[in-house]
Amino acid sequence: MFISNAYAQTAGAADASMMSNLSTFVPLILMFVVMYFLMIRPQQKRAKEQKAMMDALAKGDEVVTVGGILGRVSRVTDAYVTVEVAPNTEIVVQKASVTTLLPKGTLKGL
Repeated sequence: MFISNAYAQTAGAADASMMSNLSTFVPLILMFVVMYFLMIRPQQKRAKEQKAMMDALAKGDEVVTVGGILGRVSRVTDAYVTVEVAPNTEIVVQKASVTTLLPKGTLKGL
């Protein structure tokens, strides 16, 4: 009289709850997909371009370093680059500190 009867649920109700649990994860999955295309993929592309530029450095290239120093490459080794910043003045920097490869003749125009 005071206790109500408990009936077993049907199989259709279990499928609906499974579908609702899955639909709660859809926004989370969508957020990760958007983050990949807006943040991770462009960063990987830029890193690949930077690595290709560092591998292609050669004697005579005009470069800009991370510190803003402009100069002409006079020697390239595996990990270091010797940059001539003025006549008879050379500095040795790491390859990773070279940020930009300038077009030929840029230093003469400055």
